[in-house]
Amino acid sequence: MPSPKTQRRHARRHVDNVPPRTVARSSLAKARAAIEVAPDTPETLAAVTAALGALDRAVAKGVMHRNAAARHKSNLTIRLTKATGGAAS
Repeated sequence: MPSPKTQRRHARRHVDNVPPRTVARSSLAKARAAIEVAPDTPETLAAVTAALGALDRAVAKGVMHRNAAARHKSNLTIRLTKATGGAAS
């Protein structure tokens, strides 16, 4: 069992980390869904751009590891490129 001080620190960090993590995950899911529905629309490109920004903000706040965010960003752009036939840039 962790010490009481460690538990308090963990609770504080948890409260601080949840909103950026949630924003990053939900924007990533919205971008993936937009790619599946209509990959060539400007709304999809905006959703992908928002997801990339959310991932970068999560890394900057220390919520997500930079390699994990890079992996998510890479997979998202690969998915978009395949769906558009290489037309998206």
